Amino acid sequence: MTHKQQQQQQQQVRFVEVDADQAGQRIDNFLRTALKGAPKSLIYRILRKGEIRVNKKRVKPDTRLNAGDLIRIPPVRVPERGESAPVGTGLAEHLESAVLYESDSLIVINKPAGLAVHGGSGVSLGLIEALRQIRPDCRFLELVHRLDRDTSGCIMVAKKRSMLRYLHDALRMRKVNKVYHALVVGRWPSRRSKVDAPLQRFELKSGERIVKVHPEGKPSVTEFKVLKRYQDMATLVEARPLTGRTHQIRVHTQFAGHPIAGDVKYTPDEDNREFRQQGIRRLMLHAARLELSLPDGERLRVEAPLDTDTESALSRLAAEQAV
Repeated sequence: MTHKQQQQQQQQVRFVEVDADQAGQRIDNFLRTALKGAPKSLIYRILRKGEIRVNKKRVKPDTRLNAGDLIRIPPVRVPERGESAPVGTGLAEHLESAVLYESDSLIVINKPAGLAVHGGSGVSLGLIEALRQIRPDCRFLELVHRLDRDTSGCIMVAKKRSMLRYLHDALRMRKVNKVYHALVVGRWPSRRSKVDAPLQRFELKSGERIVKVHPEGKPSVTEFKVLKRYQDMATLVEARPLTGRTHQIRVHTQFAGHPIAGDVKYTPDEDNREFRQQGIRRLMLHAARLELSLPDGERLRVEAPLDTDTESALSRLAAEQAV
């Protein structure tokens, strides 16, 4: 789209017809693609005000679209592609080297800790924006799921809308096995193989959002297995979330009395200080493995190695604790 076309788009009402490949998705997700760069708050605001119409009717954000639906999109001001922060050479090379699997419809990347999955809320550039810049030939690139900014490891990005729909269905039906590694505080008991505790989101007076175990929360289950012990200081555990709640592993480990090292939101400051002295200065949660069946029936298993600095820090911790 040329600069002139973008200006015209921002100044006039558009009517977009949903094609067969776009059918089945939620209107809010459709708009995030149609209005690339628009903040989510803007999208939900124009939906709430009724400025978005589907077949001349107001709709809610979770409304599913059908082929042939006619969507009214009001004039909106969204950032142009050139306005996003440019991807530095170092990040571009890192992301290309972090590709774990790629086909004509899917990319799996080993996301580095500290990189948000998308821009917004003070973040000028996220993983998806960076990918769109370094892969300009890809007409469609969308996140399949999310990882917290400070969590590293496997994340899926769809290169086709059909793959995005397929994987969303697979995630909803729990047909995607996600395996995480977490370094937790203290000695995780071998007998503790599962945490089954409902989770609910809360907003503090400061505006910060946190998650807590709460009887009125959504059912949440995580399976755990001990991988390695660092004496009584820490335990490396494997975590398999059977549900997909926000901060699920972070809160379930905290609830079990063994929060994740480096977690500034859920782990006591004194514990984090102790780990920083050992060279561990990040959230020690890593999406280590993904297992799923692709649309053609092929079974895909992708593993993400830890970054060199984290591996070195763990080796030093093991040596320290062995003394």
